[in-house]
Amino acid sequence: MANERLRDALLEAGVSVEDAATATGTDPKTVERWVTTDRTPYARHRRSLAKLLHQAESYLWPAAVSPERQASIAASEIVGVFPHRNALPTDLWDRLLASATDRIDILVYSGLFLVERPDFIRTLADKAAAGVTVRIAFGDPDSDAVELRGDEEGLGEGALGARIKYGLMPYSPLQGTPGIEFRFHATTLYNSIFRFDDELIVNNHVYGAPGAHAPALHLRKLGAGDLFSIYTKSFVDVWTLSKPASW
Repeated sequence: MANERLRDALLEAGVSVEDAATATGTDPKTVERWVTTDRTPYARHRRSLAKLLHQAESYLWPAAVSPERQASIAASEIVGVFPHRNALPTDLWDRLLASATDRIDILVYSGLFLVERPDFIRTLADKAAAGVTVRIAFGDPDSDAVELRGDEEGLGEGALGARIKYGLMPYSPLQGTPGIEFRFHATTLYNSIFRFDDELIVNNHVYGAPGAHAPALHLRKLGAGDLFSIYTKSFVDVWTLSKPASW
């Protein structure tokens, strides 16, 4: 039986069998067997290949990582737990933003607190100019999901949609900037997600409470873990359903 997850991951990443062999210190025939016969690589090779493909080891080879070890790794991916999003230290946000060299992904309804940082917009522009991919998905201000969330927070009719529209204005200079893409989503948002390369801030949504008062997790990706990848997959799923945003 072929390992279809590994095959798809190689194709999606544009990694050839020869590239995978070089990265793992093996030969192309060995890599072919990992794909076509579902043979499980040694642990050191799994780690190298998972890192190369930006995938969790437990996703590519589910049987190779025991449930007990998966649970232990997931706990290790949690760097910090905060009772409220606004309890995250300012210098943590600063470090995450400054250190991003590959991608910045943001999934919010309004995310108004981000543009309250004086240098946030300029930093996004600088990051994009340096080759960082920036993707930001806002709630569609005219969607039922946004209206429902506003009602649940007790904001009043149309208030959250208006907040989103207000919060979009500072981003206007970035529209059309190479490397930066904005979309609108109309999904039920269970978490706001802020990705900076291999670190995440996940802001849980709690019924009746604004995001600033809800708990937040700080996660760091580990090769064999899947907690980080659960949230990054959620971002991708919402992004795929979203539509290009303009205002």
